[in-house]
Amino acid sequence: MVRDMSLPEVLQGMVSLVVEFTQCDSCLVYLLANDELVLCASNTPHPSTIGKVRMRSTEGLTGWVARERRLLAISREAYKDPRFKTFGELPEDSFEAFLSAPVIARNRVVGVINVQHRLPHQHTGGEMEVITTVGEQIGCVLVLARMTPAALELADHVELVLSSGPVTMKQ
Repeated sequence: MVRDMSLPEVLQGMVSLVVEFTQCDSCLVYLLANDELVLCASNTPHPSTIGKVRMRSTEGLTGWVARERRLLAISREAYKDPRFKTFGELPEDSFEAFLSAPVIARNRVVGVINVQHRLPHQHTGGEMEVITTVGEQIGCVLVLARMTPAALELADHVELVLSSGPVTMKQ
């Protein structure tokens, strides 16, 4: 988030970190465009699907996570869940385990990050916490990406913090 990288590079970097931490077989990031979730980043070798795989926000487990703003963890037979949507062209259609979290920017769902395992996998608390945090971090990156370098340079961060009111420590 602090390097001068393109947004696709940042998303791919975050996907790589998630894959390394969770040892998953697939990590996909979908972002909302109007009422559609669009595949924008993936660790899997099917680059032709980036930007082309789309689903309505009312479809699939991914759509459910976006609508409900909740983490979803399924350890086996995720493809049998009645909410599951198959695409046909994605190998993930038959993966067993599914872990998904909303991507949040300024308290709004702007996408979903999915982690999948080919074989059954009991998701750990650490994995769930990391995927939730990464979803929040991707949201922050998207907000920052909209700011021009000049706007960042001119921002008076001290004034921004101090004008928000006093900072108090909770005891």
